[in-house]
Amino acid sequence: MNLLRKFAIAAIVIGLATSSASPQLPPAPTCAQSPGITESGALRVPPKPPDAPARWKPLIGRYDGSGMVIHILERCGTLSASEDSVRYHRLDELSGDSFRSTPALMGNAEVRVTRDHARVTQLHVGNLTFQHTFGEDTFKSFRMAPLRPTEELRKEALAAQPPKETGKRAPDLVELIALDPTIKLEIRYATANNFMGTPFYTEARAFLQRPAAESLVRAHRNLKTYGYGLLIHDAYRPWYVTKMFWDATPADKKDFVADPAKGSNHNRGGAVDLSIYELATGLPVRMPGGYDEMSDRSHADYPGGSSLQRWHRDLLRAAMESEDFKVFKLEWWHFDHRDYKAYPVLNVPFSKISSSSKTVSNSSETNGR
Repeated sequence: MNLLRKFAIAAIVIGLATSSASPQLPPAPTCAQSPGITESGALRVPPKPPDAPARWKPLIGRYDGSGMVIHILERCGTLSASEDSVRYHRLDELSGDSFRSTPALMGNAEVRVTRDHARVTQLHVGNLTFQHTFGEDTFKSFRMAPLRPTEELRKEALAAQPPKETGKRAPDLVELIALDPTIKLEIRYATANNFMGTPFYTEARAFLQRPAAESLVRAHRNLKTYGYGLLIHDAYRPWYVTKMFWDATPADKKDFVADPAKGSNHNRGGAVDLSIYELATGLPVRMPGGYDEMSDRSHADYPGGSSLQRWHRDLLRAAMESEDFKVFKLEWWHFDHRDYKAYPVLNVPFSKISSSSKTVSNSSETNGR
């Protein structure tokens, strides 16, 4: 037997031994790139990932139990679970509502869910049960029971005075749709579809200080190139509404509301709450968490949800941050304009603001809802 043939046989034997001892792992999933900003400050939009399979969507969300949290998400085309947003466990469908976890989730190679009709209600990991606290159904609207009756809070807030400030620019609030009527409005606080379940505004209008408004219009027009537009939930907010929010919110959720003693950036006309909609359908896109949801799904870097939801969230962020806004890290929808500190806290009702001219009164005015 010649030397070359001996080497060939040895290589085959070694290859067989290696493959039987260490089975080849499946190739790592390919993850979609997120939108961002180039070094020159331009918007960078990579290809959009596919949507998660419909059968996975009821599973995706946050599960709470025994002082622990587990998130089920779609990541790089696979269904996964994570208890720390660092380690991910692939979930492969077995039969019915059972899944194989690779690697084992909390030491369990198999997990299962229970449903109430189509809605997934619980996740079972070994002998632990986790309640599905935030999922697809919570996109309707997050609700919080106020600490005190709303009308009592309103009466008290309208009688109060905002903080006094000096050395600020003269306000110049501009109505957004006067600058570009293709910007869509869904002003939640003019309806009962908000976290407190009651209207706060009598008019569904949105204003920003002129530099912020012009920046927002540029972001909106940049998004149009990619088939999207901006959907506004809130912009300038009279100070008394901020006081109502603060006084209504429990201590463990106050990270999501502004302290009226300092005033909100919304009160200055320098902050906006918004999402994006598809130009082709006119419909809003889904994000990893709902607007005004007081959970970690609202964080700007929350790793859960689906790849497409995170892509849309990151597209919104890139579009806004490329035009002089900065996201608030706890709320994917909230953006502050770079000039917000230059303006005073205002308490002017929408009815007393012109759509395009400098007719805003000083912050001492507190009449009207």
